[in-house]
Amino acid sequence: MKHKVLALFVVLLVVSLSVSSCAKKYECTDEWGCAEFAAGEKVKVAYVGPMTGDYAAFGTDISRGAELALKENPDVEGFEIEMVVEDTQGTPEQGAAVANKLAADPKVVAVDGHTFSGSTEVAIPVYEGAGIVMMSPSATTPSLTRLGSKVFNRVAFHDEMQALFASSYIYDNLGIRKLAYMHDGGSYGQPLAEMTANFFEHAGGTVVGSEGITPGETDYSAPLAAIAALDPELIYYGGYDADAAVLVSQMAAAGLDGVLFFGCDGTYGVNYLDLAGAAAEGTFSTYVPIPESQAFEKFKTDYEAAYGDPQGKLSPFSPHGHDAMAVLLSAIDQVAVKSGNNLIIPRRALANAVRATKDFSGLTGTITCSETGECAAASIKFMKVEGGQWVLGPGQ
Repeated sequence: MKHKVLALFVVLLVVSLSVSSCAKKYECTDEWGCAEFAAGEKVKVAYVGPMTGDYAAFGTDISRGAELALKENPDVEGFEIEMVVEDTQGTPEQGAAVANKLAADPKVVAVDGHTFSGSTEVAIPVYEGAGIVMMSPSATTPSLTRLGSKVFNRVAFHDEMQALFASSYIYDNLGIRKLAYMHDGGSYGQPLAEMTANFFEHAGGTVVGSEGITPGETDYSAPLAAIAALDPELIYYGGYDADAAVLVSQMAAAGLDGVLFFGCDGTYGVNYLDLAGAAAEGTFSTYVPIPESQAFEKFKTDYEAAYGDPQGKLSPFSPHGHDAMAVLLSAIDQVAVKSGNNLIIPRRALANAVRATKDFSGLTGTITCSETGECAAASIKFMKVEGGQWVLGPGQ
């Protein structure tokens, strides 16, 4: 009889503990609140970039890198992670609209993006208010990490570094002493061109003048003629590949035959070569090389198998899209908590985990984030078109 009573007591104790355990729910004390997911619901991580319009190649390429990263780490605590793709069309206005849409969705916990600086700048305060952490693969305007944001981070070098290195290379390696600059008027291209010109002057060079263009036009003969009248040795351009291709195609007719053309990292890639054709020969661009590794070789193989294009054809930034997503997913893994059958992701804790990233092994290199969200791992190189292909520029 005693054995039966003891056995019954043990059973009741186990049941009591089980019920108590099930009843004990996670209490969210995170200052930004928590995203909660019931069994079967998907955790949403957004990718935001230009998927249509003149810059769709950039957005598509970077989104593919993000998608491949998600395939490597597709769930957290048994909950599927869904990549929600949103199209900014390359404009700040649409970037703001997308940010507001995502901020209104309680299941969105992080954003791989935005890709362009103008779109990113207007989105940061929206995500800040919603407690949604960001990791941009390619927004490089220096001021973005100087806004005091707790949610914005990036795996791309900021443009002050690019401008400094480019101006030094143009002055020291290419021996240029007279420079003119052009830009597309955007929040990425214009300040980058202006900073490069400013650093060039500090190095001892002369900036003879500048011209802005309207993106998407097919005739830039007027601004090119104005530049030709200034007799520069080199034109530095801040903007993207499609407009750069139009410019170089019209330089000879504008009297700029023999004048060098030097683009920023927004002009680098196979797409520029395809668009500019023979006119690309002899032009320069900025490039952020990806270190050779087994992981990068696998990424290139996986990319072509999944999408049919060789990695690097659309843009050089798919590894950055991959690493931005990979860092976000790693941070989600660190902070996600099971509560019964539900999943809880505390938002401020997630933002803190992203900002605390240290020695993360990415395709672009070893990623460590600064206290302001600068997480770039790679270096900067300068490329030249020779024989229809990008090769390393002289003197590097």
